[in-house]
Amino acid sequence: MKVLPLLFLLLALLSASPAVMAKKSGIIELDNIIAVVNDDVITRVELDNRLQLVKKQLGANTPLPDDAILRKQVLERMIMEKIQLQIAKRSGIRVDDETITRVIENIAKGNKLSMDQFRQVLGREGMSFASFRENIKNELLISKLRKQQVKNKITVSEQEVDNYLANQANIKNHDEEYRLSHILIATPEAATPTQIQQARRRAEALRKRILDGENFARLAIGNSDGPQALKGGDLGWRKAGQMPTFLSQAINNMKVGDVSLPLHSASGFHIIKLTGKRRSKQSHEVEQTLARHILIRPNQLVSNEGARKQLQSLRARIIAGADFGQLARTHSADTASAAEGGSLGWINPGTMLPKFEEEMNKLKPGQISQPFRTQFGWHIVQVMSRRTHDDSKQYLRNQARMLIGKRKAEEAIQNWLRRIRSESYVSYRFNQ
Repeated sequence: MKVLPLLFLLLALLSASPAVMAKKSGIIELDNIIAVVNDDVITRVELDNRLQLVKKQLGANTPLPDDAILRKQVLERMIMEKIQLQIAKRSGIRVDDETITRVIENIAKGNKLSMDQFRQVLGREGMSFASFRENIKNELLISKLRKQQVKNKITVSEQEVDNYLANQANIKNHDEEYRLSHILIATPEAATPTQIQQARRRAEALRKRILDGENFARLAIGNSDGPQALKGGDLGWRKAGQMPTFLSQAINNMKVGDVSLPLHSASGFHIIKLTGKRRSKQSHEVEQTLARHILIRPNQLVSNEGARKQLQSLRARIIAGADFGQLARTHSADTASAAEGGSLGWINPGTMLPKFEEEMNKLKPGQISQPFRTQFGWHIVQVMSRRTHDDSKQYLRNQARMLIGKRKAEEAIQNWLRRIRSESYVSYRFNQ
């Protein structure tokens, strides 16, 4: 979309004549503009298209609010997307074509479809492949922006992990997970007492409607300011430690099906419905692999093909009886493992490069791979042994670190979104 000067937009909006504005896709009538977002616009056609897409994604079994209410919710999501994409552009954030293609291929593969079949499915759903690709690009841009602006600044200390695990140990049924549905009635930053009271009354009225039998998901879609509003407010399965304290305390005394009183936080008022409860598995076993390798890096003296042939020769010598460890000490460019005869120690799944792990997992104990390449150079790897290992203690620490980080990131992102929304110029072209 071509960025239009804000002054021109404002002058055009004040004009009573049927003015038109230039846009990348052609000529757009002024009356077709739904909202002005800083120096950009959202058109009626864009909103209609997104509305239809949201309805398809929600499916026929999801109870939907009136079109006018859903339209407003979808528009607010589009405004926030527009603001974030504008910031990403100003920040110089880019996503290359290769990354977009790889993501789409993974989506198709996840649905067990070839790319041609995937294009056909999109066509049947009424979406062009170009539009889908643009949507994926925008999602990746926003994800990179949030990582840059918020997530990369989140830290989790060892003390926080220790405190989390100690608290969990003292909590009755600390191994339980909860499935929650959520409605947020947001308040602005530095909200006035009047704004807080208005939000409280809205939340109380919504809770009454829920208790009177109205569908929670329908009310969430039509009223919630939370990030999962268009999914009916479903937050999925979470442990108590993954939630803000005020939520985890509230669910302690709730049974499945209960709806909380409005809970106040800096973001606004929250209504929580407990829709499920289950115990999570606390023990964790992994299959570890004991392996060693030899790495040859191509350089000015050794070509890519030369590195491969050198490893092919070393592999033949090992099979003929030469000592793997001694050859690793003499030839491997991985100096840390070379000092240990090429040993990488016991390896947990997911800790090595995907290509390395793929080649290693093909081998039985005692076997040596053919030369293969990763970003570090050419390798041969030998599997020496495998074992099942209970790493529950480290696993629980890793889980705790991940849950704490996710909780802190979610809170920080919501605060950041409120701030950038309040700092942006938004003008609606219809009566809300």
